Order: sequence, then C-alpha cells, then structure tokens
Amino acid sequence: MKMSSSCASVIILKESLTKGPWKTDSPFIFAAYHNDKMPRGNDRLGPDASLEGRNLGADFANKDGWNMYHGLKVSGFPVHPHRGFETLTYVRQGYIDHADSLGNGGRFGPNDGQWMTAGSGVCHSEMMPCLNKDKENPVELWQIWINLPAAKKLVPPAYKMLWGHDLPQINAQGGIEIKLICGKLLGYEDKVPPSPPPNSYGSDPKSNMLIMHLEFHQAGTWTLPAAIIHDENAARGKEEAAAQNISLHRNLYFFHGNDIQVANEPCSHSCRIKLRPDLPCSIKTNGPASFLLLQGTDLQEPLVQHGPFVGNSRDDIFKAFEEYRRTGFGEWPWPHDDIVHPAQAPRFATYPDGSREEFPL
Repeated sequence: MKMSSSCASVIILKESLTKGPWKTDSPFIFAAYHNDKMPRGNDRLGPDASLEGRNLGADFANKDGWNMYHGLKVSGFPVHPHRGFETLTYVRQGYIDHADSLGNGGRFGPNDGQWMTAGSGVCHSEMMPCLNKDKENPVELWQIWINLPAAKKLVPPAYKMLWGHDLPQINAQGGIEIKLICGKLLGYEDKVPPSPPPNSYGSDPKSNMLIMHLEFHQAGTWTLPAAIIHDENAARGKEEAAAQNISLHRNLYFFHGNDIQVANEPCSHSCRIKLRPDLPCSIKTNGPASFLLLQGTDLQEPLVQHGPFVGNSRDDIFKAFEEYRRTGFGEWPWPHDDIVHPAQAPRFATYPDGSREEFPL
C-alpha cells in the first residue's frame, strides 16, 4: 500500500478488516469480533424472537443483526474442546456465562476479561444470556486466540478472571480512555494489569505482550508510545535493533468511528494498521472512535491449526484428536452442554476448590 515518506517509517501495512476473524501476527492466531444486536430475552434467557429461518446449531448469517452461533435456545457456544493455545475474551457489552471441564464457572460482563490457557486440553461452554426482558441485549466482545510456545503447548490448563475493576484505566486529556488488559505502556509503567495464568505466554517478559482497548469519546489526538522492549541480548537504547532482533509485532485495529489519521495518514473505518513498535505513533480522530491494540513477540515456530486444536505439526493435531476421543479432556461436570446460570445471578466466578468471587451486574 502506497504511503507518504513522512509516515512510511511508522506504518508497515494498512488493510481493511474483512468479514470473519481479524488477521493477526504471531503470537496471536486471530481475533474474533462479535457484535450482536440481541433482542429482548425470554424466560429461558434466550432471545424473545422467532428462530424460524435460522440454521440452528450453526447460525452465523447475522439475520436481523444477531446470531445464535452453535446455541439452540440461547446464543453462544455449547461445550467444545481446545488444546495447544490460549483464549482471551474481553467484553464491551452484554454478558457471558462460562463453564468448563475443570469445574470453573461464572458470568462476566462489560469491561471484564477472561484468560484461559487450554494447554494439554480443556472443554468449555460460552453462552450469551439475554438477561433483559424489557429491552434489547446487545453483545459486543473480542475473543483473541494466542499461541503457546512448543515447550508449553501441553501445560496443565488454567483459567483466570480479569475483572474490569482490576484492569487499569488511563484517562488521557480530551476524553480518551485506555484500558490495559495485558502488559505495560511506556510512560504509564505504574499501571499494571493482573498477570495472566502462570504458564501463559503473556506471563513471559520476553513476549513483550501488550493488549489494550483505546476509546475516544470525542474528537481528539493521542500519541501511542513506543513499545517497552524486553530483549536480553539488546543493549539499552537500541530499541530499533531490539525490535527487529526479536520480531516484535504491533497491530492497531480501528473498528468503530469515522475516518481517522494514524501517523498523519488517513485511515478508513474497519482497518488493521500494522505499526513499527519501536516508534511512537499519533492517532487523530474527528469524533468518537474505538481501537484494539495487539502487540507481542513472534514465536517463530511452525503453526498448524485444525478447528479448536493448535500444534507445531500435523502429528500434534492427530494426537490431539486421538486424546480427545479417548479422554474427552476430562469428565464434563455440568448437567448440560450449554450452561446458562440463573437470571438473578450476579457477575461471579466459582473455582474447583469451592472459592467464589461475586460482583454486581
């Protein structure tokens, strides 16, 4: 893509966001963005609307602005397996009901995150209850798939809630909000989000992982700082060499708002902008706008994905299928495949040791 010389050194690539999962660079596999205008709810916490004409069990057509996905009565994803990678789910609107084969369960909502390291294998259910019976139930979220290094592909699975009140928020001048989900931002090093699960790639300082949600509530300008680069072999002050040496990727996703400027270069709505991580980058909007930033060090390993399984080779995938057929990745401890918690339940998380966290909706 042709760019002016003044910004070509900052912007590496610009491309439109196509329908379906957003393209990413390693260590990320993809980012799935869901934006469903769910109607009012019924007594079963499903949509109070006719399901006629939908391909129930695989409804992705966005009929009337919303999907049932793999759900039959409630929208969402009934029990399914994962292995060899991690999922990070971050909610902007709506609620998610979670249950997994480890015995974890919960409900989380706006500004909450959930980090699950699938590792050697886990099954979970993710449903989207329509809690409001008197108004619409919009659901907007990302689920980001993050690869695991070969040495940690088969670590024990783990689950961690990232409650919204624990995620640092930076309020910049001009009605700009930055929500830090993972990692540190230069100039704001005192803002530290909760750590990912212990075997997560995000817990490794060498991952240089930074995940954040950037929200402009009005027209404004903000400069994204250069990355904080951890490279044991790089001399201090040689950030450019360090970034190239470790193959650090930084992608900015512009998904809501009118046309903007990034590094003085015009960008249209629904755009992925790949940036040099060792340089700061100005972002200018002419009104409200929303962004997601994904940054991390390339694993520089082969990636083979087949559905919910990720490995370094086809043999890894064959082994995953064989083990799943043989063990089911553990006994499913829940009474149904599509677990939806009671309508009156707050935001909460329960754990196999019997502990429970609880917060208002």
